[in-house]
Amino acid sequence: MAATSFETLLYDVDDGVATVTLNRPEKLNAFNTQMMADMIAVFDATDADDAVRCVIVTGAGRAFCAGADLSAGATTFDYDKRGGEDRAARTVDGLQRDGGGLLTLRIFESLKPVISACNGAAVGVGVTMQLAMDIRLASTAARYGFVFARRGLNPEAASSWFLPHLVGVQTALEWCYTGRIFPAQEAHDRGLVRSLHEPDDLLPAARALAREIADNTSPISIALTRQLIWRMAGAAHPMEAHRADSRGIQARGRSGDAREGVTSFLEKRPPRFPDTVSKDLPDIWPHWTPPTFG
Repeated sequence: MAATSFETLLYDVDDGVATVTLNRPEKLNAFNTQMMADMIAVFDATDADDAVRCVIVTGAGRAFCAGADLSAGATTFDYDKRGGEDRAARTVDGLQRDGGGLLTLRIFESLKPVISACNGAAVGVGVTMQLAMDIRLASTAARYGFVFARRGLNPEAASSWFLPHLVGVQTALEWCYTGRIFPAQEAHDRGLVRSLHEPDDLLPAARALAREIADNTSPISIALTRQLIWRMAGAAHPMEAHRADSRGIQARGRSGDAREGVTSFLEKRPPRFPDTVSKDLPDIWPHWTPPTFG
């Protein structure tokens, strides 16, 4: 898929690693309805493409994403006044679904691992969208802010579920109560990001991590692992995980991937996994029913 397929993103796939770049640098990559639609579409594309083994998300210019596009002024978040076909399509029983949440829920369902390479300011939805990504790397120039209370809003993008899972309730509440902007070092110290890098080293570090995944692992094993870890984050009992991973072990144990994984290890060579996500992903979730909005 060519980069020109998206109005607000650049998209590139190089040897199994897809790089998605938020591309409104003149607006500090501010999030709007088109960017929401483009990002959902790009994750549809990466899931459908067996050549994509890992996804990196970063920003063009000096920001990752400076939050919602505020060009509409005081009515930016007043859905009733702004209206529009897109917003009507997101309305269920009179309640309009939050666009940031539509995006994070789509990332939550990704079949490919997602790495955030936060290159600069990440405020509002610019940081909450990253919470649904799997591993977050940051530039030393990055800055974060859960600024909703300072704008008269509440946290969005399902961040009230994601954020405490990542950093704990106390830190989540402090950041959201104060709405202050905080540096990358604090984000690292409190567990929001995995590692800090000098600006020129950020994307190389993200690509090295993506290569480690793409070159050594089974795509189906990664897809199942992602589902297991994320879905079980809210499970009521470890039996739910036991049911699902037992089905996975049974299905994968007789697969070509498992035979290749053992054989390549014994022969001391890199694996060449034959199975593909599009054709061979087993359903280990007979009792899983995704919640509906309404």
